[in-house]
Amino acid sequence: MDLLDSPRLYAYTGGKPFDPAKPTIVFLHGGQHDHSVWILQSRYLAHHGYSVLALDLPGHMRSGGAPLTSVEDIAARVAQALQASSAERMLLVGHSMGSLIALELARRLGDPVSGVALIATSFPMKVSDALLEATRAAPDAAMDMINVWSHSPSIRAYDRKPSNPGPGFSNVWQNLRLMQRIGQREPAALNADFVACNAYRGGAEAAAALTCPVLFVLGASDQMTPTRNARTLIDACRQPTVVMLEGSGHSVMSEHPDGVRDALATFAQRVFGRVPV
Repeated sequence: MDLLDSPRLYAYTGGKPFDPAKPTIVFLHGGQHDHSVWILQSRYLAHHGYSVLALDLPGHMRSGGAPLTSVEDIAARVAQALQASSAERMLLVGHSMGSLIALELARRLGDPVSGVALIATSFPMKVSDALLEATRAAPDAAMDMINVWSHSPSIRAYDRKPSNPGPGFSNVWQNLRLMQRIGQREPAALNADFVACNAYRGGAEAAAALTCPVLFVLGASDQMTPTRNARTLIDACRQPTVVMLEGSGHSVMSEHPDGVRDALATFAQRVFGRVPV
């Protein structure tokens, strides 16, 4: 569905009609991604009593406009869309860059936010000068590097499980192809996303301002946002819960889909109470 027009802001609803009266779970993807990275979790939750809005951020895949280069600007655009959706109670779920956006959104939206889930997060989310320059000048090489670092070393060869958990499915190659498709559609997205992550300074302040419960889902083998770098946010929160997924890297939603799903389902029940399925 389209949350806003001119420019278009798209959200996937998990195969169910969106009902703003139901508890709403908002999914915010990371850099050079789109709503599809949440497909295994968003569809499950949409079929278990929740409304789902899995967004394509501005300038990404089905959403229009130019990619935005600051977390604050992205959060402002998404806040406008969520307010227009009339959702009454929300759980904000963000992966990597999306986790920073979730923090800013919670600060802007206030009372309607019942909980925040930060997946594969860190603060500050610094990007090396070499990688940041590569996202601008050599995006294909940058995507190759990001793809390797986004997966657990336990995957090892690209031609065996758990890289290929089933016929026709490859965590590593499908992630790279998704990034390439977004780059073909909007060449500026990769650099804009990494500039936004690198420049964001408000994370600790936003986390400290949260009065709702906060869930952290971390991959124990994450090389992009190492678990130790989440400590600043964990310590700033008043009500943190930490779930550590062993053997998972940065791409936790595909490397450990059941673990992420179960953590989110348990947390949603905690913040919303039981919902009719």
